[in-house]
Amino acid sequence: MALKKAELLALYETMFKIRQFEEKASELFAESLIPGFVHLYSGEEAVATGVCSQLSPKDFITSTHRGHGHLIAKGADPSRMMAELFAKRDGYCKGKGGSMHIADVEMGILGANGIVGGGQPIAAGAALACKMKKTGGVAICFFGDGATNRGTFHESINLAALWALPVVYVIENNQFGEFTAVERACTINDLCFRSAAYGIPGVAVDGNDVLAVRETAGKLIERARKGEGPSILECKTWRHHGHFEGDAADYKTPEQQEEWLAKDPLPRFRSYLIEKAKVTLKEVEDIEAKVNTLISSAVEFAKNSPDPDPSSLLEDVYAA
Repeated sequence: MALKKAELLALYETMFKIRQFEEKASELFAESLIPGFVHLYSGEEAVATGVCSQLSPKDFITSTHRGHGHLIAKGADPSRMMAELFAKRDGYCKGKGGSMHIADVEMGILGANGIVGGGQPIAAGAALACKMKKTGGVAICFFGDGATNRGTFHESINLAALWALPVVYVIENNQFGEFTAVERACTINDLCFRSAAYGIPGVAVDGNDVLAVRETAGKLIERARKGEGPSILECKTWRHHGHFEGDAADYKTPEQQEEWLAKDPLPRFRSYLIEKAKVTLKEVEDIEAKVNTLISSAVEFAKNSPDPDPSSLLEDVYAA
């Protein structure tokens, strides 16, 4: 079914919001205003946007150390996210989680996770809860190509397949697990084909094409809602920055970087909107101006948010 103009513009707004948030985070980190490590999602916006556009409030996501895009696509507030990056009290985790550990259970965001492959068993658990409670909800598990080599990947998918859990495992194959090219760590080109070992569907898609991601994810999500079990969606993409801010990324060749930047999902979709979807340049620019204002406001919110009180150090650490 063809998307309406409003739906297309909503996809672009989400993608642009992720990009602007990430580029601002890069700038602020360089100014030493953000403590700790920062792993940016720039270049992969079409994946989170396409997948999360098919979700409802009753659905869950698990994220990764490169998780800002997933959270924004699921509806998280950039101001509270930015405050968390600044380690401020008004952040989602009261300044204690930082860039790699933002969570909001109320929104179905079960946490970005600094542990590679850490979200896979959590997603299986969330899917089991959906099935047992008969909510009709699904769980989406985002992770990178490197996490497909972890034991948690195989254990979680095996259990999800055995119990026909409503979960979609989304591999964001950005070609590198930290600093290691995927071909140096795996013997297959399409990581989604590992699904055959568990008797579930595995599909590869152009991860820089938001419409292709959205369409394919929608089919797999609907399949999960119907009780037909888990699946694997591999989105082939590219991170524009290094593994973390400060990483020179000299393991990438200039030719690779040039080739993939030419397939940047943001200008690609922007051109599609204007040239094929009958969206005017002004409509696009209005969205960009709106988002730029939003991100500027988020930075001001973070800067003005108070530091956590030292007396709160042990709060939220233990559950009674």
